[in-house]
Amino acid sequence: MKKVNNISVGNAGGYFVAGELERNGFSVAIPMSNTELFDILALNRKTKSIFAIQVKTTHLNKKEWTLSKKNETINNLNIFYVFVSMNGLSSPEYHIVPSAIVAEAITNGHKEWLNTPGRKGYIHQDNPMRKFNDYNDLFLNRWDLIK
Repeated sequence: MKKVNNISVGNAGGYFVAGELERNGFSVAIPMSNTELFDILALNRKTKSIFAIQVKTTHLNKKEWTLSKKNETINNLNIFYVFVSMNGLSSPEYHIVPSAIVAEAITNGHKEWLNTPGRKGYIHQDNPMRKFNDYNDLFLNRWDLIK
C-alpha cells in the first residue's frame, strides 16, 4: 500500500473546502504562508460577513481528527472548523463545526480521557494532543452554520 503524504492530504482538504465554500456563496482566500488560526478566509457574498476557516483533513474513512491543546482556547463566532474525511481518497465528507463547540468538546473529551484508566489500568499522562469526532454526523454538510 502506498504511503500517504499528510501534507498533500491536508492541502487537498483545504482546496476541496475552498471549492465547497465557493459553491455555497462565498469568495475565498487561501493565505500564501502558514497562519496559526485559519487556513481559509471566506467572505459571504450576500451578507459581506467574513469567517476564518480551520481545515482538518483525514485520508482515512473515519470521523475523528487530531487537534492540539491550543484549540481549546479558539472560541470565536467567526471561526469555524471544517473537518474533512477523504474516505480512503474516495469522495470527501465535510463536517462544519463552530469553534466554540470544538473547544468545549475537546476540553471535556480530554478531561474524560485523563480520568479513564488506560490499558492494564494505567493512568493516562497529560499531553497536548486532543481528539474531535462527529461519529453521529451532527455536523455533516452543515454549511448553513456559516452565514
